[in-house]
Amino acid sequence: MDSTTPEVQSETPIEAKTPSLNPESNQNPPPPTTVTNPKPIIPTTVASNPTPKDPNRKKKTFKIIVIGDTGVGKTCLTYRFCSGKFPSTPTDATIGVDFREKLITLDNNEQVRLQLWDTAGQERFRRSMVAHYYRNVAAVVLVYDVTRQSTFEALSHWIEECTNHNLHPDNVPMLIVGNKLDGNNEDVIGVPTNVAQRFADSYNMPLFETSAKNDDKCDHVEAIFLTLAHKINANKLLFKTREELESTSTVQVTSTASVEEESGYCCF
Repeated sequence: MDSTTPEVQSETPIEAKTPSLNPESNQNPPPPTTVTNPKPIIPTTVASNPTPKDPNRKKKTFKIIVIGDTGVGKTCLTYRFCSGKFPSTPTDATIGVDFREKLITLDNNEQVRLQLWDTAGQERFRRSMVAHYYRNVAAVVLVYDVTRQSTFEALSHWIEECTNHNLHPDNVPMLIVGNKLDGNNEDVIGVPTNVAQRFADSYNMPLFETSAKNDDKCDHVEAIFLTLAHKINANKLLFKTREELESTSTVQVTSTASVEEESGYCCF
């Protein structure tokens, strides 16, 4: 080889190494992956405890009218039931309407409000409000004085007045109460029980004899109105069932005249 020719040296190739990431290095990690509009998670189970009913919801209100001649003790009966005691002072004759109410609990733990409307027994005190008095009535209590035959005989008049306002034992619970059976006045009883019972049976009404004055019979007075409340509730459920049956059994009949007119037919 010529000495003047330069010597070419072979170069060793350099390997390219991939830099390794040191976990302890201060490099920032990659940003987290985000999902737009995620799907809502629908629970597959239903809560075992249902939402309790609102205790402040409106309760049923039953309007009960108490009718009878003046002086038979209508005010004392309603006072005994609502307050649990006999009036401490003598009660005057009711002028217009005396109104009381009491909240009671039925067998199904349902609370209802009884509104007791005590009307004036004298016609001159009640003539102007009779129509309003008999409106939206849920039950009727007819009262007479067991010591006064005339008040018992007047029951026919009161029943007739109820009938004139479409109140019958068939559609509204009605009962008869013989008041002032105080226990110390057997010698002045003017209406025997058997006579009163026959009269009540003729109108298909239950009969009760009690005393609003005697403390020993206070439970009896309360039982009368509680029995009436259950009858009212059962009566409303019965009529509700009848209405539902009537609505489902109603057959709608459409006229064919409109069909003929639309189809172009004409009869001569």
